[in-house]
Amino acid sequence: MKVGFYGHVRQYHNLKEEIDAAILEVLESGKYVMGPTLARFEKELAAYFNMKHAIGCNSGTDALWLAFMALGIGPGDEVITVTNTFFATAEAVWIAGAEPVFVEIEPDTCNIDPTRIEAAITDKTKAIVPVHLYGQLANMPAIAEIARRHNLLVIEDCAQAIGAAGDGFAIGELSDAVCISFIAQKNLGTFGDSGVIITNRDDIVDRIRALRNHGSLKRSHHSMGYNSRLDDLHAAVLSVKLKKIDEWNDRRREIAAMYTDGLNHTGLKLPYEKPGYRHVYHLYVIETERRDEMLKCLNDAGINAKTHYPIAIHQQEGYPWGMPADLDVSLPLTERSAARVISLPMYPELEQAEIDYVIDTVCAWGK
Repeated sequence: MKVGFYGHVRQYHNLKEEIDAAILEVLESGKYVMGPTLARFEKELAAYFNMKHAIGCNSGTDALWLAFMALGIGPGDEVITVTNTFFATAEAVWIAGAEPVFVEIEPDTCNIDPTRIEAAITDKTKAIVPVHLYGQLANMPAIAEIARRHNLLVIEDCAQAIGAAGDGFAIGELSDAVCISFIAQKNLGTFGDSGVIITNRDDIVDRIRALRNHGSLKRSHHSMGYNSRLDDLHAAVLSVKLKKIDEWNDRRREIAAMYTDGLNHTGLKLPYEKPGYRHVYHLYVIETERRDEMLKCLNDAGINAKTHYPIAIHQQEGYPWGMPADLDVSLPLTERSAARVISLPMYPELEQAEIDYVIDTVCAWGK
């Protein structure tokens, strides 16, 4: 049996009539950039999050650095975050001209450890960027309290956790901005790159809108800006899919429960969902000391398992031009996790036989 890692094509086939109609409507309108379809989707998304503003842009990466710039983060500033994430989290800090400062993760959730943050704060620290890894929110109440005491900004990297919830708090409730990616493999994904910044801060909205559109809020009037817009064709696809996101996340949680039930006797480190939290399982990540051996076994069996993120950012050879060569970054918990991670296939369109086959194959390998 072959089990793919992504369900993009199945998802499209399930929504083909609605998606094709939405795309055709945009094509017939002739309004493909900064048009009414984008404006409508931004309103729908803001309403979904129960927040005031959603500003579409070209990617989740752009969402981060545009938010940083709009909030005044730049040269001379430090931003606290983690390294067990996609490179873009730190990359966006560098693009804005600031410097990332990396801290350790919680061993159970693999999210940023709030107890490690204050030791990393200096007089240059401007912001904290928690990454809601794999689909589970970081401990935002603790992070927000630290930020309040030290007068710091908080920007949530929510690329993997749309639809997730915390114990008594919601995405965006305890931060200055939320940044999301809509690349195809995300829980809510389009047919290419796009992203969004969501915020309740009225004072930065026009700045973000100008930055994404060549510094312009009015035709022919420009200041310094960039070309980072969410096109209406992508917005049309996302508008169709947004109606399904909670249903899809429920299905992801069902599949995760089946994985956990089938694998809880194997001795593998399985995902941990904090009490009171709603994990949406963008990824179902297990850990084993024999990662490479297990990954080969799964791939040989036709299961397209992958690794996220096997080389932490601070371990990358291309690690930044801005980092002093003699600075030693030691994050043993992060490094241990990176060396052990395997992501099992996880998408709402997985069939029961495929789920069972993945479980049986993992269990057979462990015997």
